Amino acid sequence: MEPQQEQIFAEVEDGVATVVISNPAKRNAMTAGMWAALPGLLERLAGDRGVRALVLTGAGDTFCAGADISSLRERGEREGEPGDAPQGLAVRAEEALAAFPKPTLAAVRGYCVGGGSQLAAACDLRFAEEGASFGVTPAKLGIVYPASSTRRLVALVGPSAAKYLLFSGELIGTERALRTGLVDEVLPTGELAGRVAEFTRVLVSRSQLTQAAAKEFADGRVDRDAHWAGQARGSGDTAEGVAAFLERRAPDFTYEV
Repeated sequence: MEPQQEQIFAEVEDGVATVVISNPAKRNAMTAGMWAALPGLLERLAGDRGVRALVLTGAGDTFCAGADISSLRERGEREGEPGDAPQGLAVRAEEALAAFPKPTLAAVRGYCVGGGSQLAAACDLRFAEEGASFGVTPAKLGIVYPASSTRRLVALVGPSAAKYLLFSGELIGTERALRTGLVDEVLPTGELAGRVAEFTRVLVSRSQLTQAAAKEFADGRVDRDAHWAGQARGSGDTAEGVAAFLERRAPDFTYEV
């Protein structure tokens, strides 16, 4: 599918859903319509049993240059929404991405700024191409960054690095982003797509039972030890994993999220 103006679209292949941010005229800035569309798209993908992992990326050579402020303002004025309502669209999209039940990975090229960083931080993992730039920029606009987004950023990079990004709004490169934990891997130019494809093949081959429980525990959403112990007993994945290891073969996990 060819990317068009101002849209979010998804393609599914070999168990991996690739969600593409496309607004090339504005470096893939997120319009109000794009923010509003993302939760529904994620809900459909979450319900697709053929999807075992999700990659979020931008069309072309940039990830997302933030929110399209003009479109958010126009929507708020047109609909008579209070001043912080457009920001609520971004928070709902971010929370929907963070709650996606299967592993998520942001594949970042070029600018990952403002709302782009908000979305990348909501993914489980972030791989970036050398030369990418990251920034959390509400201080440049006099915007109060949402509490949930701030807590997520602090959990990811620590209080000091989060304050540096939030207080200054300055952009940082991939070296510093890797050092602070904002990204997990940095790839040479031209190698990001291959590495993402390689790694998502690994994710697709692993136990969804393990991944779903680990994601829930790591994110601190709930404390359901007994639930996941029961799921493990009834799934057959543990027995299959042990048998495959002893028999020196690839496991055939059957648990589905």
